[in-house]
Amino acid sequence: MNRVMVIGVSAGVGKSTFARKLGQMLHIPVYHLDTYFWKAGWIEASNEEFSEAQRTLVEKEKWIIEGNYSKTIQIRESSCDTVIYLELPLRTCLYRVVKRFLTNIGNTRPDMTIGCTEKLDWKFIKFIISTYFARKEKMKEKLKQYESMGKKVIVLKTKEEIDSFIIKLGPSSK
Repeated sequence: MNRVMVIGVSAGVGKSTFARKLGQMLHIPVYHLDTYFWKAGWIEASNEEFSEAQRTLVEKEKWIIEGNYSKTIQIRESSCDTVIYLELPLRTCLYRVVKRFLTNIGNTRPDMTIGCTEKLDWKFIKFIISTYFARKEKMKEKLKQYESMGKKVIVLKTKEEIDSFIIKLGPSSK
């Protein structure tokens, strides 16, 4: 597990937190795609700029790249050796997005670009709700595809599975 792609069913599933903990346990640098996609003031990077940043990251010997961004996922999936997919219930993802907003009002999260203070709007909530179930179905096929490509695929569907996975890594996996 040297080049790990952490993806999930939705915002709020815990990709950033999980990737950070995984990176600490494995002593592998973690890269949050939100910091490459968003510029200060919530301005989107160009597709070329965002893609080039990812091509640079995947050339590294070891990495954990966290984030979905399906339009550029082929850059990461071709270079990763492990895919970790997080899938929690929709209500949990929504709860966590609201909690994250309330906890970080007026601040920038560590996994975001400086100048992107925490925000929450109806458009984002609607996006989460309207894409959740379709993504869940699409990921079943995508994960099979990754396995057929020889990737190690790890699916974690409960908070207990996620926590247990990190704990089991322990000092012996470094």
